[in-house]
Amino acid sequence: MLYVIGLGLSDERDITVKGLDAVKSCERIYLEAYTSILMVPKEKLEEFYGKPVIVADREMVESDSDTILNNAQNVNVAFLVVGDPFGATTHTDLVLRAKELNIPVQTIHNASIMNAIGACGLQLYNFGQTISMVWFTETWRPDSWYDRVKENRDIGLHTLCLLDIKVKEQSLENMARGRLIYEPPRYMTVNTCLEQMLEIEETRGDKAYGPETLAIGCVRLGTPTQKFISGTMAQLLEEDFGEPLHSLVLIGRRMHIMETEIVRDFCPEKYREKFDEICKRDYVN
Repeated sequence: MLYVIGLGLSDERDITVKGLDAVKSCERIYLEAYTSILMVPKEKLEEFYGKPVIVADREMVESDSDTILNNAQNVNVAFLVVGDPFGATTHTDLVLRAKELNIPVQTIHNASIMNAIGACGLQLYNFGQTISMVWFTETWRPDSWYDRVKENRDIGLHTLCLLDIKVKEQSLENMARGRLIYEPPRYMTVNTCLEQMLEIEETRGDKAYGPETLAIGCVRLGTPTQKFISGTMAQLLEEDFGEPLHSLVLIGRRMHIMETEIVRDFCPEKYREKFDEICKRDYVN
């Protein structure tokens, strides 16, 4: 049996009881470690499970899935995913490969950013398409996400922006030379995301959003140090959001009065006069 198990968002204790029972029945346990991270090292998981955990990087999952699935027709194997297995990132390719090999698959769900984001005060029903923001380089500044944001904004819906992480990534030089040397982990900040988004708005000029668009910086969602800061995109650029992981929400113009009250509580006092002004001017309550 292949168990695909969601771990939740914070630490080793976020796994469900059903998920923990499945893990304890498994001969091998793999931790997917490139689309997101828990706030604790894998050693904490090993201590909690009483079993060794194998870190599965992108190369293993995407190019060497047969190693994960080896003999899973006869023994239980766990594939652990931060959040929910089919939340922000799907692993349907691994599931399809298992089915091709006649390996039974059971999915055990958990909380993910896709539902926990409701803690920012905005109703899940009022979210549109989610986008992913990657780091720009000197030669690559992708903007396909801009059209999705504009579609959401045109009908008044909120936009959740998931921010890039780089774990066990090679530099172009090391990749070209075939050297297995990896860069230190990097986690995109709300500030970097805002800078890139405002740059693309200036380039595209379709007024999907602007410096006075209201937004919420969301950090360490689902953890004891979870924090939200609301304000305009320009204001949030100046804020220090602290340690990762970060995400961003652009607020849609159809923000409900109850949403407004909660989001306003996350707005620093120094920004509240501007917040109130923009709400009355640009947002339907």
